[in-house]
Amino acid sequence: MNIDIRESIINNFKDCDIKDIEDSIESSIKDKDEITLPGLGVFFEILWKNSDKDLKDNILTLIKKGLNI
Repeated sequence: MNIDIRESIINNFKDCDIKDIEDSIESSIKDKDEITLPGLGVFFEILWKNSDKDLKDNILTLIKKGLNI
């Protein structure tokens, strides 16, 4: 059985409002639930694909800062 994780996650959230998406992200991080990592990865992929060069540079800077904590 092949499951397209990206498509499934996008379909699960496409009708959600911003607060629902924020709550899902916050809950995933707070609970340190490894099962939600693929979903966060899909959100990151969407963010990355919809970012210009300056925003991508800012994202990379924030990631690098976070890795050095």
